[in-house]
Formats: sequence, C-alpha cells, structure tokens
Amino acid sequence: MTGASRAAAVSWQGDDGSGSSGQATDQPVATLELVHAFEGPMPTGVTVSAQGRVFVNYPLWGDEVPATVTELRDGVAVAYPDEAWNSPSGDDDAGAFVSVQSVVVDPADRLWVLDTGSPLFQPTKPGGPKLVCVDLATDEVVQVITFDPSVALPSTYLNDVRFDLRRGDAGTAFITDSSDSGPNAIIVVDLATGEAWRRLHEHASTKALPWSEFRPVVEGRPMVQQPSPDEDPQPVAMGADGIAISHDGERLLYCPLASRRLWSVSVDALVDRTLDDAAVAATVVDEGDKGTGADGLETDDRGRVYVTAYEHDAVLRRLPDGSYETLVHDPRLLWPDTMSVAADGHLYVTANQLHRQATYQRGEDLRSKPYALFRTPVDAGPVRLVGGDPA
Repeated sequence: MTGASRAAAVSWQGDDGSGSSGQATDQPVATLELVHAFEGPMPTGVTVSAQGRVFVNYPLWGDEVPATVTELRDGVAVAYPDEAWNSPSGDDDAGAFVSVQSVVVDPADRLWVLDTGSPLFQPTKPGGPKLVCVDLATDEVVQVITFDPSVALPSTYLNDVRFDLRRGDAGTAFITDSSDSGPNAIIVVDLATGEAWRRLHEHASTKALPWSEFRPVVEGRPMVQQPSPDEDPQPVAMGADGIAISHDGERLLYCPLASRRLWSVSVDALVDRTLDDAAVAATVVDEGDKGTGADGLETDDRGRVYVTAYEHDAVLRRLPDGSYETLVHDPRLLWPDTMSVAADGHLYVTANQLHRQATYQRGEDLRSKPYALFRTPVDAGPVRLVGGDPA
C-alpha cells in the first residue's frame, strides 16, 4: 500500500478492542475520524463546501424523516435550506424536496440537490424528480430543473450526480438512473436550458449483473432481497449507481451497485447530441474488476478514483496506473455509501448499514444506531471543472 495507507498505523485488537488479549482479529487500516453520529433516519449523501459546510440527505425509505436535506451545524442536523423546502405537498411537488438521494457541491461552490421524487421507490410523477440548485452565499434556491417523463421514467431512481461547468453555456450535469425495476441509464443535463437526455439506456454496463455473475457478500453473509421469510430470495437488482468524473473531465466513471466492475464513457460523446446511441456506446471502456461491489464513487484532483467497498467495510483507491490500494478498512464502515473529497484535504464518507434493512434481512430491521459520517485524510482536493474550454 502507498500514501495514507502505508503511513497509517495498524493495530492488533483484543476481545475488548484494547489490543491486550493477544487474540488476532481483522486489522483496521489507516484512520477514521467520526464527524457526526446520526440517531435519526439513515443518511445516504454527503457533500462539503469550499468553506467547510457539511450537507447530508436522507431518502424516504421507511424511516421517519423530519427533513430530507440538512446542514450539520454545531453537531445538529438542521433542515436546509429551510423547513418549507423539506415539506412537500405531494410526490409531484416541484417546489419542495420529496425524497432526496444525493447532495453535491459543484465546482462553483453551489449546492445541487438530486430529488428522486420516489419515496419508498414508488413510481415517479412529473415534478417530483428534479435537480435543485441552492446559492450557498444566500441559502436560497436559484434554479429548479424538473425532468420530462421521457427522461425520468416512472421507474427511474435518480441516484447520484457530477458536474462539468466548462461544457455548455452554464455547465453540464451527469446523473445515474439506478432503478431496480426498469431501464438504467446515464442522464445528461444542460444546466443553462434544463434540457436533459438519456444515454447508455439499457446498455449492459449500466445494468445489474445476474446471480450467475455476481453474488455480494456483506458482513460475511450473502446479500439478497428477501422482505419476508415467506418470500423467495431475489438478487440485488440496482443498476448504474456510483458516478464520478475524471480530473481532466474526459471520462465519466460509473458502476452498477450489483456488480464488481468499473466502467467509463467519453464525456464528449455523452454531450454530443449529433451522435446516436451506438456511437456513444462505442466509447464505453470496461475499466476492470474493482474487487468489490460498490455504492459510491469519487475522484480527486490527483487523478485517483475512490470506491466504497461495501463487501469489505472499506474504501479503496484506484491509482492513475490502474492499480488499487486500500485507503481505509474499518469494521465501523458498515455499508460505506457516499463520498465527498473536500477542500480541507479529507475524504468524507457516510456509513448507513443499508444492507441491514428489513428488505435484505427476511423482514427484520437489523440496523443499529447511530449511523455515521466519517472522514480520513487523502492529501488531495476535489475535481473542479470550471472556467475555460474542456481540457
């Protein structure tokens, strides 16, 4: 291992965690600093502004969710930007958050909120699925982009988003549709006009793998969908989930949740409306086996790719030469979900025990609060694709 992993101390842990018993156990790697412990609903997304403000979201998956988007202020999760935006009138409310899966600060230091419009994974209604921009200088919503039903299908689950502000008059966003019940795709959004289009629709690289090719193991147990003991177990079926953009803005990286493979596609091709689907698909590259199922992806300004290894309670890092190292491995990283490389030189990551939900545990909720937000040093900053022509 190199970098932070090599420099970190590795300790022997005893039965009580003190290291005194001499009993060999799994060895943690590197260090995790607890940023926040969540006693309420389970979080998914996290993002950190240039000034160090931390934002977290909580989708409506069955927990009581007082606010689906919050800012952590002095150890307290406060509804953001206000209570009104967290109080929708219905699943089709274009003026309020319905069920948010991801929050991302863009290279211009604006907060973008990705609203699935799909509480409990219900079919979407026009007005619900949307991308909302909040000006962090004023804490006011300045743009709302809703999606046409031909882009956000009834089955669509908007999962995560990345930005290149050099492309188009106001920049371009890229979103994964991770649906477990319908077509998967990458959705491209022109931030100036709000126009959006689907790319790699039902392409093999965006699809969950069948059991014959992928059987995830989490906490030493096979992970299957089985909401009750009376139902037959089914494979995990979420498609394109994790997404990240390369430090030069040339490639968009992505991975289905139910897969151990990493994929990339040309950003030039994604944004070129003159290209047909076959031409875009021709630019897809199989980046290989990443050794784990992954939920979130992230990149830094040194050309490295971060992978949440939910099968191993770890975060892996892919180096520019294609090799992997373990950034952090810790038994507290129970389902590392979303990551954010911040200007303070840390990688932030949520751990939310997603696999312990009743859906995957024969109807029994095995989650144990608190959920957690951690950070670990990475000696790098976020990718900032802003200003000038694309590299």
